[in-house]
Amino acid sequence: MDTSTMLLALVACPLALSVIMAIIPKTASKAVFELCHMVSALGVLVGSVSIALPVFAGGDEIWALDPWFHVDALGALFVLIIGIIGFCIAVYSVGLVRQLVDDGVYGPGQIKQYYAFYSLFLFTMLLAATTNNIIIMWAAIEATTLASALLVALKNTRHALEATWKYIMVCTAGVAFGLFGTLLIYANAADAISDPHMAAFLSGILPEADKLDPTIVRLAFAFIVIGFGTKAEVFPMHTWMPDTLSQAPGSISALLSGVVLKCSMLIIIRFDVLAQRAIGADFPHLLLLIIGVLSIVVSSFALFAQKDIKRKLAYSSCENAGVIMLCLGIGGSLGIAAALLHSMFHGLAKSLCFCLTENVEHAYGTRDLSQIKGIVERAPITAALMVIGFLALAGFPPFAMFISEFMTFVAAFAAGSPWWLVVIVALALTVAISGLTRVVITSVFGKTLHEPVDTEHRESSVWMLVPEALLAICLIWFGLATPAPIVQGVENAVSIVCDSSVEELHAAPMFREFFGSETAQSEVE
Repeated sequence: MDTSTMLLALVACPLALSVIMAIIPKTASKAVFELCHMVSALGVLVGSVSIALPVFAGGDEIWALDPWFHVDALGALFVLIIGIIGFCIAVYSVGLVRQLVDDGVYGPGQIKQYYAFYSLFLFTMLLAATTNNIIIMWAAIEATTLASALLVALKNTRHALEATWKYIMVCTAGVAFGLFGTLLIYANAADAISDPHMAAFLSGILPEADKLDPTIVRLAFAFIVIGFGTKAEVFPMHTWMPDTLSQAPGSISALLSGVVLKCSMLIIIRFDVLAQRAIGADFPHLLLLIIGVLSIVVSSFALFAQKDIKRKLAYSSCENAGVIMLCLGIGGSLGIAAALLHSMFHGLAKSLCFCLTENVEHAYGTRDLSQIKGIVERAPITAALMVIGFLALAGFPPFAMFISEFMTFVAAFAAGSPWWLVVIVALALTVAISGLTRVVITSVFGKTLHEPVDTEHRESSVWMLVPEALLAICLIWFGLATPAPIVQGVENAVSIVCDSSVEELHAAPMFREFFGSETAQSEVE
């Protein structure tokens, strides 16, 4: 199978399985839905790896139905994020759904709905990451809202339904700004570029970006950042996030924060490249820098104050989205590399932590951290994974997020950022770190308040623990020795964003210290 066919198969696989599950009657055996669900997730994993690794290694691009689908090193990195995290969460979902069925939360109809819309959710994210058409990009991000909203509402409680409507209303209104910005770019490109038929395709606009009207590009980019920033969970468009992520199943919260956030960031990066070629880097970088810093500062204090473990993680998502925005605003090869690495590493850490919240709620019957003490005694495996997940999320070594956050500060100093800006970000991140480590100290190792009534329900099932352990292993592995293909992919992606050579990134401060062997090997090749 050639790469073009593989790309189409990757996108079509979860859509086809979603349709099949929608056709199957809800009275069918639960095992039938689980089988279709796992085939869909496995197909996405195999397809994403098969697409990403050749692109990383050769720096090539894959086209399908030219010019509709396109994957370069930048897109391949996010396709890989969708594949890895989507598969791990899919395996975890089997255990979670069984647990919710046993607890009487889900019935046969909800089992069918969960698995069918999970695959549809994967399809919408893959479509956003692989399409070359800017209108379809917007439509795909809007579709992620519709697919995931039905998953958020599955518990059918008052709070879940309220959170779902808030999610739909805020995100639809926010993403409408993104549509307006996208249409401004399209209309301007249709008048300016040599082939108006290519005005809806990034590959048609980018080579002639300097012909676009600077005022329109500034206005459009501002609308795009606001619109897609709503799904990226950045301040001040993050208001849907705490309620939605706290009421959704942990698996769906993991996808919303760990993957959808990154798909929205990918689109912002795509338009950032376009804006820089059209009007230079000053305006795009300033806008991203302001939103990034505000997101970090506001969400860090909100995170610290939360008592609900899911709401605490929700505000952590806003804070880390701010870190990615900050890196994009800093710019330069090292800043973009930090943003891309942070996108992957945060996806792994946040997915792990949101999954673990279901383990904790199952063992304690609450998400209130003031009532959750002594997890190490009640659920020791969950406790060990929580230590890894929350310390990784806080940016401690040797976990992967330490690398990307450290690179953020190095990039800021290398770019000549004001010292007071670095101090503000450092202090805000210290508050966030304190809020996350307090969970480990007080809830994982704190004194047990009372013994559970049912001593058999302390630890979650193997279906939930194994994918959580895989995510934890990845955080340690990528922190100690980031795999060479991923480093090569980041290098090639940075070259695309910065329109520069790989050697420029190799010459950046501290990059060789973190990835010395990988960069040396890539130079030999």
